Amino acid sequence: MPDDSAPDLEISAVREDILQLDPTGDRFSAVLRETIDQLLDGETTGRYDWKTLLKTEKTHAGTLVEINLQRRFRFGDGVSMDYRIAGVDVDCKFSQQFGGWMIPPEALGHICLLVWADDSRSLWSAGLLRVRREWLNGGNNRDLKLTLSAKHRDKIHWLWQRGPGQPGTAAHHLDLPENVLLHMDPADRAAVFAPASGQARLNELFRRARGRRIGRNVVRTVAQQKDYMKRVRGNGGSRSALRAEGILIMGDYASHQRIASELGVPVPREGEFVSVRVVTANARHASRPRVDLDGAAWVLAGPEDPHEPGPLLPKTSSAAQPSAL
Repeated sequence: MPDDSAPDLEISAVREDILQLDPTGDRFSAVLRETIDQLLDGETTGRYDWKTLLKTEKTHAGTLVEINLQRRFRFGDGVSMDYRIAGVDVDCKFSQQFGGWMIPPEALGHICLLVWADDSRSLWSAGLLRVRREWLNGGNNRDLKLTLSAKHRDKIHWLWQRGPGQPGTAAHHLDLPENVLLHMDPADRAAVFAPASGQARLNELFRRARGRRIGRNVVRTVAQQKDYMKRVRGNGGSRSALRAEGILIMGDYASHQRIASELGVPVPREGEFVSVRVVTANARHASRPRVDLDGAAWVLAGPEDPHEPGPLLPKTSSAAQPSAL
């Protein structure tokens, strides 16, 4: 009988290796966001909700998570399991239902990387488990796969957890990058999808989802056009069209990130945009964060502020590199 009190040196080695590759979990989280978006295929289908996926597509999610994690982290192929991490065989199991990981009999005695993500709650988690038969529920399915008993979930070695003082959910549940379309007010979402042209839909998106990180997949889903990035930029895109309304669309360039930071709004990460409406600063805006642009000071506009044309954002080029956030 294994000694529960003895440290599992292989789990420690695997955990250390993964945390060295991704100390904060941001890279892991990005893979899960990209995998869900890959399944939704919004550019082709216009879908943004996990519930609209076909049953076969949901079943395929586990395979895609396994493949995309291996590509991102360059895990080696396992001997009898999926991966080889720190010289140890590790199996990867994904479930969209927390605790629903399906563990095959051949994984008994091995380490499993258990991954969960829920797009409707914008949460995810990942941990390591040395699979033991006495910790599993009986399997009634044809392939004899088993699930971890709820009372033994405390045997999972979680890879990342929230810092102290984080309210709400369990400490080992982290924030998944938001699916903006899924979490928009239904009336705003209907207004975004109402126009016939992709350009008009994008303009409405940036009007109505201000102050939120908007990923490229959201842009693809709304535009449903191959040249979707062109529809965001200046020279006829949303950035130039909405400037007349005082709306700035910041991308992942370092100069844009600085502006977002100075205005106190979410800073766009790689592949993201953040839109805001601004007005020129005056005495009644004394308490608001401000940024100097185009020869004037600007602050975030409130509902009481009239619309006015916004400043030009700093020039960037296709060769410019976003900062590593």
